[in-house]
Amino acid sequence: MELIKALPEDCLSSILSFTSPHDACRSSKVSPEFQSAADSDVVWEKFLPSDYHRIVADSVPGLEFSSKKELYRKLCDSVLIDGGRKRLKLEKLSGKKCYELSARDLSITWSSESMYWTWTPLPESRFSEVAVLRTMSWLEIQGKINTQMLTPNTKYGAYLVMKISDRAFGLDLMPSEVSVQVGNKEECLNTAYLRRRKNSHVEFMETLMYGHRTEALKSMVAGGGGEGKLPAEREDGWFEIEIGEFFSGEKSEEVKMGLKEVKGHHLKAGLIVHGIEIRPKH
Repeated sequence: MELIKALPEDCLSSILSFTSPHDACRSSKVSPEFQSAADSDVVWEKFLPSDYHRIVADSVPGLEFSSKKELYRKLCDSVLIDGGRKRLKLEKLSGKKCYELSARDLSITWSSESMYWTWTPLPESRFSEVAVLRTMSWLEIQGKINTQMLTPNTKYGAYLVMKISDRAFGLDLMPSEVSVQVGNKEECLNTAYLRRRKNSHVEFMETLMYGHRTEALKSMVAGGGGEGKLPAEREDGWFEIEIGEFFSGEKSEEVKMGLKEVKGHHLKAGLIVHGIEIRPKH
């Protein structure tokens, strides 16, 4: 300990900058010397994303901070960027980036037609508005992000964040196709159901009307229909469906993530789209 006390603070800070945010916070409890070094901008500059200057300039509203550690904490709480169309958040322990693309930042077929989709604010949403499916048979949602915006050499998962309204129908008759494609690599396909069946009277009638036709059409879906992924409830009260996963390397590549159900040709309604979240997988 005496040897540690003899080290200059900038030397301690330089050493701690090669650890992790979690380790730096733990080290600050060792001694007053460590706490001073662990709180320095030298340490937290290393933990911030390399493009944090752009993130700060693009934040809505603007970020105010007195130290790099305070900025790190604010980014861990999440910040809106790109005019409020995206949300960025850092993982507290690792500093890796998580993004959520708002519904407005997605390509949703016919979403500009009020007959099929409506845009409305929700108090529980982190964005200014969400997309609500009124009635249509063609459901297609796609998001894009460049790997340069993400943390390099990291495995990511992409998730559709959504809810189902009380008057929804037609969302679980056919599995949707979910896909992820990185650059020119082969597209990874899977299937998912937008909601779990509850055997209600409405669902019973839907099965009577479409049952045999739906079973025949399932063979046309990627993976033959199968069990399909199901929505999982999140801590924030929304639900999510995993679209797929991918690896973010060091070179610049466009990642396309999507969900579609266009083969059933039956009417669907009641899907509330919040966005697509891209976060590290552990």
